[in-house]
Amino acid sequence: MPLSLWLSLATVCAMGAISPGPSLAMVLRHTLGGGRAPGVVAGLSHALGVGFYALLTVWGLGALIVRQPMLFQVISWGGAAYLAWLGIRALRAGRAGPLETAGAPTTRRQAARDGVLVALGNPKLILFFIALLSQFVTPDMSLTAQVLIVLTAMLIDAGWYVLVALGLSHSRVLPWLQARAHWINRATGVLLLALAARVVSGPLLA
Repeated sequence: MPLSLWLSLATVCAMGAISPGPSLAMVLRHTLGGGRAPGVVAGLSHALGVGFYALLTVWGLGALIVRQPMLFQVISWGGAAYLAWLGIRALRAGRAGPLETAGAPTTRRQAARDGVLVALGNPKLILFFIALLSQFVTPDMSLTAQVLIVLTAMLIDAGWYVLVALGLSHSRVLPWLQARAHWINRATGVLLLALAARVVSGPLLA
């Protein structure tokens, strides 16, 4: 995979990870309720769920390209529409986000369970991956490239939430996130709309 293409993938994954939502609220809750360790465990287990969805998406899209190229094209256009819809929602989001400051007592086991369940129980996550990864998967994609895509999604997700857990345990990260939630939403919205426009104008791999 060319470096420029990987950077596009990494950027979109990063913006998806840092966008305020239920996953961020879950990591914050466990960090505030149990300290640094449960927060880190929640972030790492959430990344496992993300990696599972990314793996299923890459394998499924690869097979679809070979068997039904026209159907794959329709999915790509549908993915562009979904990315645009997410972008519009992000731009319209207000300053407030689902960033809960209260933390109930928690353990590492509970954090690990919730991290995986929040990822796997979020149907929007698989839709996001289908919309995103359909722009990066090709019929002749090697196993190495597929692994790279999955690892990129996992490591960026894990890195962000571990960073949040570590930073929050030193106290000033949550207010920083809350104060800038609207800017995070705006940046995410612009990026998603730009990606959707790029998909409509022509494949990223062209």
